[in-house]
Amino acid sequence: MAWLSGSTRTRLAWVGLAGCLGWQAGLAAAPVTDPDALIRQIYQLQVTDHPRSLQVLAQLDRQAAGLTPAQQWQRRYLHAWEAMYQGDYARSEAMLGEVIEHSGDEHLVNHASAVLLSQLGAARHYTEAFELANRVAARLPQVTDAKDRRLLLSNLSQVMGSAGQTDLAVHYARLALATVPAGESRCYPASILVEALYYGKRLKSDSPELQQAFDDCPAAKAPLYNTNLQFMLADQLLHEGQPRKVLALLDRIQPSVDANGYVPAKLSALVDRASALAAVGEDDAARRLALAVVAGGKPGDADAWLKDAYEVLYRVEKRQGHAAAALDYHEKFAALDKAYLDDVNARTMAYETVQQHMLAQKLETERLSQQNSELLVQQKLDAKTAEANRLYLALLLLVLGFGALWMFRLKRSQLRFKRLSHLDGLTAISNRQHFMGEAERALRLLEKRKGAACVAIIDLDHFKCINDTHGHAMGDQVLCRMVAACKQHLRAADLFGRLGGEEFGILLVDCTREQGLAIAERIRAAIEAVVMERNGAVVTVSTSIGLAFTDSLGHDLHRLCTEADAALYRAKHDGRNRVAAGGEDLATA
Repeated sequence: MAWLSGSTRTRLAWVGLAGCLGWQAGLAAAPVTDPDALIRQIYQLQVTDHPRSLQVLAQLDRQAAGLTPAQQWQRRYLHAWEAMYQGDYARSEAMLGEVIEHSGDEHLVNHASAVLLSQLGAARHYTEAFELANRVAARLPQVTDAKDRRLLLSNLSQVMGSAGQTDLAVHYARLALATVPAGESRCYPASILVEALYYGKRLKSDSPELQQAFDDCPAAKAPLYNTNLQFMLADQLLHEGQPRKVLALLDRIQPSVDANGYVPAKLSALVDRASALAAVGEDDAARRLALAVVAGGKPGDADAWLKDAYEVLYRVEKRQGHAAAALDYHEKFAALDKAYLDDVNARTMAYETVQQHMLAQKLETERLSQQNSELLVQQKLDAKTAEANRLYLALLLLVLGFGALWMFRLKRSQLRFKRLSHLDGLTAISNRQHFMGEAERALRLLEKRKGAACVAIIDLDHFKCINDTHGHAMGDQVLCRMVAACKQHLRAADLFGRLGGEEFGILLVDCTREQGLAIAERIRAAIEAVVMERNGAVVTVSTSIGLAFTDSLGHDLHRLCTEADAALYRAKHDGRNRVAAGGEDLATA
């Protein structure tokens, strides 16, 4: 279906952290004063009645002076979780790190590690997340508590899924399921398995894993997980071209979504319903819901709900023949889609630095080693084996040294090629794509601090005649000399790029209208003063410049370039070799 083009959505992972919270479910919430009882009560209330959990945590804080060291670490962990809940990731990460490094409580360390894994991913600290995943996976063979092991495996599955490592994500999720004893809830690891298949694009609406997860997570007992599964099913039905089933499914779960009041769930429902309505041709209703999602967004938001809403609006407007509106929505959708793809690339690059496949193999090897521990204990290494091992180690270190050197040189080459890809091959200034991207970012920053700027479009006059008369080699030299002349009048903060052929663009940052006109005139005069000789013939060149200013047009790059192009056209029409802005001739030949 055209309505679902693009990458797999990431907006359904809003229950990921909940699995880190349910490990104390089922405890009584009656008023207590004993510190251990207060701690147990807070764990339960965090997922069932958060405002009440804050009251109990305050009660525990009032008893801080009389707490044992173990209780103090529990209190520290609870405050770290609360900082994460409030979005203060930096403070939460520091506190969780202290718990992991210094508490000495294996059970608490495991849960702090699980929370930190999810939090680092949510905060887009991907390298740190995968490094922690590396340490957690290495420690797994020593984790004997079944609940701790299940929690760590489930979070490892989510982290691997976020890096596109579907096989590892599924492997960890199935290991987590295997740790659930008979009679206990399989809901959390079952939903994690479905999520791994979903993000790996291996899930179908009739997948047995999905049906088993629904059985393990009934709506009455696990509404949050059940709703998440319903949304994954809805997305899959959309991908399979069954929008009417999606609408029926959303009608069934809407009361639960409304009662929960959780904003991500409401946004997921709105976007899925808009996509399904658009797919069945109910454009007006689809537009209304998509606009509601857009209205709830904030400037600078780059979430998947907003991206999908803009895609629905683009498709609807295009189908109804509203070209201008469709183009506007498509530009917004494309920008958010690019941001999403950049985030995917960041996750993938971070993953490649920690090579989780080696950790999975090590985990499997350690499991086999435990099964053969009696045989391994009987084996003894003699002196020759030890000597051989030392030789192997030396060879391994040598190989690693060569590998590190090769990786360093490869990375240096990649950075060099990336830098060169931003430059024009002839003039060594920014190419069109890089100039437009940097100019757009600079204008956004100027807009936030109400700074002024000027966009100048420069086009050499009669440049084709130079190529035809003196050859393209002379034309290239003229372009290089023209660029050198322009640079003499530009500041370090200004952006300069070649837009194509003999056309160039300049963004003058923190530049008033009067300053922009003066700089443009100096550039025009400098180019006019360029003189070159070729086989006894003198070659001169002139230029026409069109200007546009943010004080009258705002900070939209597309609008500024359009106005500058129009001014350039007027300069050409009025005789060339001049600067034009707002329809006024400001210099003559």
